[in-house]
This record gives sequence, C-alpha cells and structure tokens, in this order.
Amino acid sequence: MATLTDKQIAFLQQPFYAVATTLRADGSPHSTVVWQDVRDGVLFINTAEGRAKPRHLEGDPRISLTVVDPEDGYRWIAVDGDAELTTEGGDADIDWLAKKYMGVDEYPWRVEGQVRVTARITPRHVTAYGLDD
Repeated sequence: MATLTDKQIAFLQQPFYAVATTLRADGSPHSTVVWQDVRDGVLFINTAEGRAKPRHLEGDPRISLTVVDPEDGYRWIAVDGDAELTTEGGDADIDWLAKKYMGVDEYPWRVEGQVRVTARITPRHVTAYGLDD
C-alpha cells in the first residue's frame, strides 16, 4: 500500500475534478470525470448502482484516479489502487461531495429509488508532480 503525503492529501481535498479509469470486462479502459475526496489516506468516489463504474469494479477492483490542478496543469497526482464498493453511507458521501464541489448541503440530482455506491480506493501506487516543492 502506498501512503499519501500531507501535501498530496491537501491537494486531493481541493475541489479539483478527477478522471477515474476502470476496466471493462474485455480489459479495455473506461474513463469518466468524477468528484473525489480523501479520508484517513483512503480516496473515495461516489456513483450509483446500475452505472458502468460499479459494474466494472465488481468484475475487477483496479482503478486509477488522476487529479489535475485546473490553474496549473503541472500540478497533478495519479493514484492507482483497488476499490472496495459499499452502499453504506453512499447517500451521505454524495452529499459530502456536493458540499465540496457545489457548496450545497444535499446532492441536487438525487433520483428517487437510486442506490448510491461509494468506491473506497486504497492507494497502491502514487505518482505526483508539482506537489512536493
């Protein structure tokens, strides 16, 4: 397991969008833009049951997240790891992310009956640029 530095954690706690890459059943990559955050050195994203990301991660838990500072493309972090999926706390996590990214207390696009899924990502490999100066 890789350990995130304090500067890397502070960077990930900014409302910077991430690109999450999962693997389809045929092994080809699938990349999407996501909200992310980090707690206790573990990154997380949130999605919903029935979407591609949880389906892919159920078949192969490997995931990569790349986060780039929108003001400076030479400040970025890429984290590869394994995702653990859970529905426990999924609604609270999407509200947390909505607060971080939108400044609102509740996720505004909640769909009735939709089950939110949190993917907790344990870092296995971390590459960063411009965060240790």
